[in-house]
Amino acid sequence: MTQPDPPPIRVNRAPVLTLWAAVVAERLGHPVDTAFSLASHVAGTAAQAKARRLGIAEEHGKGAEHGGDAAPHPRETVRLLGRDVPVAHGGDGAVLADDGGGKPALAAPAQAYVAKAFGARLDEARAAMEALAASVPPEELNRTGFRLYEHFRPEVPPDARGWGAKGELHLRRIREAAG
Repeated sequence: MTQPDPPPIRVNRAPVLTLWAAVVAERLGHPVDTAFSLASHVAGTAAQAKARRLGIAEEHGKGAEHGGDAAPHPRETVRLLGRDVPVAHGGDGAVLADDGGGKPALAAPAQAYVAKAFGARLDEARAAMEALAASVPPEELNRTGFRLYEHFRPEVPPDARGWGAKGELHLRRIREAAG
């Protein structure tokens, strides 16, 4: 006898992408703090790109991620979900996303953001995402992981009305993404 599907989780897309990117980064071998720091950058750049597409944010000149960095040397990056994330090193030497100007982006704000967004359902959502991540070889997961996210992400209106709107995250869709 199959168990009924758990009720969907009401959440917007940004914390879902943040958690998924962190799970993928951990599957690639990054420690938890590095994973959440990198994941926050991935979700932030995805949100900025969507805001520009919707016309609710201005197009900026070429930034560091597009080759416009004035730094005299190439920046160190880590590839995550098809994006090159510029990195900096924390005081303890940990690799973290570059928050700008070589300043490391700490993981704690991203972890708190995800915990607040998912509430009591965080462990359940994380377990479903970890099972999906474990079903794909790491290199392939890093290459195709954003498309997997698109398969299970919450549905919201595609226009500006959907900006920041909560949708329903169905754990069944995460499990089905492996198939």
